[in-house]
Amino acid sequence: QVQVVESGGGLVQAGGSLRLSCAASGRTFSDYNMGWFRQAPGKERDFVARISKSGGRTSYTDSVKGRFTISRDNAKNTVYLQMSSLKPEDTAVYYCAAGRVYTTNGNEYDYWGQGTQVTVSS
Repeated sequence: QVQVVESGGGLVQAGGSLRLSCAASGRTFSDYNMGWFRQAPGKERDFVARISKSGGRTSYTDSVKGRFTISRDNAKNTVYLQMSSLKPEDTAVYYCAAGRVYTTNGNEYDYWGQGTQVTVSS
């Protein structure tokens, strides 16, 4: 079992930045690939970014490329999502997930956090 807890969300103006953190506990953090997903009101949950177990591979959905950066610190059991140049359309609840498979498919992740709200005002 892995527990993940997100933090760092909040209200920010368009063009601003936020850094989300996801702290994991339980089993060995470095055994898991990590992903960030988001869900806007009335919409489905969408993939945002992923990072492999060692941190050597990352990928992003097209809409955040060049603006968001995912990273991890295996010594601290934490994954981060640095978000810059935020836009109102980035407003959503952001979820962190842990899984054995390096994938963009949320259904293949095993453990999820409760989410953190990010609101970007125009």
